[in-house]
Amino acid sequence: MSETPSSEPRQKPRLVIFLPLILFGALALLFLFRLFAGDPQKLPSALIGKPAPTTNLPALPGLSRNGQPVPGISAANAPGEVTVLNVFASWCVPCRDEHPALIELDKQIAGKGVRLIGLNYKDRNEAALKFLAELGNPYSAVGVDASGRTGIDWGVYGVPETFVVRADGSIAYKYVGPLSLQKLRDTLLPEIEKAKGR
Repeated sequence: MSETPSSEPRQKPRLVIFLPLILFGALALLFLFRLFAGDPQKLPSALIGKPAPTTNLPALPGLSRNGQPVPGISAANAPGEVTVLNVFASWCVPCRDEHPALIELDKQIAGKGVRLIGLNYKDRNEAALKFLAELGNPYSAVGVDASGRTGIDWGVYGVPETFVVRADGSIAYKYVGPLSLQKLRDTLLPEIEKAKGR
């Protein structure tokens, strides 16, 4: 008499089939958790304390401020004062979110020996002009980095990023991500004051 086959061997193959799917799901959950667990401000920058990269970028054609054309960025127009360089693009949603903080920063630093300049990163000129016309232009100079090469020189991870450069030309501080009014008040303005004091 033959034995009836056990149902247990059939169970094992089903588990083996679902094992890769279970492992993939567990890894996906781990990556998702780690993606939102980090603080972008803790990304290291090898440029802190070192001279800022030599930056010569053309002006954004057609951009004006107070009826005057806004210049590009060049070593020749960098006076010996603290400079805040903000990397932005019209296609960057967080850049739009941070723009009110930049407008406020421009008001806070006006006439205090600090200038705010913009590095327009991998953007179309028309789109950048429309972006600044809609939201306001807080920058005293805007350089067009169409290829992204200058962004690489500055160690840009992604937009937006903001650098504080001392009057001696060395990088004092780097802020990664969009500024809020609170981060402006609690973090960036104190860093600007430190850079002015050196």
